[in-house]
Amino acid sequence: MNIVEEKRALRERIWRLLEEEGIARFPLPIHGRIPNFEGSERAAYLAGSLRVWRSAGVVFANPDSPQRMVRELALREGKTLIMATPRLRQGFLEVKPIHGMERIQSTIRGAFKYGRRIDEPVKPDLVVTGCVAVDRYGWRLGKGGGYGDREINAILQKFGRTPILTTVHELQIVPVVPHEEYDTKVDYIVTPARIIKCGDTP
Repeated sequence: MNIVEEKRALRERIWRLLEEEGIARFPLPIHGRIPNFEGSERAAYLAGSLRVWRSAGVVFANPDSPQRMVRELALREGKTLIMATPRLRQGFLEVKPIHGMERIQSTIRGAFKYGRRIDEPVKPDLVVTGCVAVDRYGWRLGKGGGYGDREINAILQKFGRTPILTTVHELQIVPVVPHEEYDTKVDYIVTPARIIKCGDTP
């Protein structure tokens, strides 16, 4: 089995596991998506306790459902939110918080309505990304389109080292994620119950 097949098999296993264990949440089915999961809101609040979160003024976040509450919290706390548009078709959105509108602004539709399109993201203090699977060394596996890696790599190449975190369910943490040279790593894994600071690959 080559690495592409290994990645595909791991995605299928995680999607199936989340569904079988009753962890998957709307939008369904989760196959082909960054899966939403039971406890995603708790994971978002726990991420908010991190020092890198508290000190961030600008947060770059993916547009997927499991990270919606992360985006809302960023806006509620007065942070500027940078969102990638789905599949990067329309570049990026810069969203400034509007009091009382943070929940709506944190959705894709709301970000388009209340944010402004920008061709290139401004420098973020923190990157939030979703994934299908992740390991303790920080290697992440997306849904297979390569967009998450493209978003993150564009930021790292332009602005240099930036802390990256992901919010996932415990069942999405695996011993090893197969990875290639262009794949990206996260620094923090946040589940509904704990925070993991990722270590170096042995």
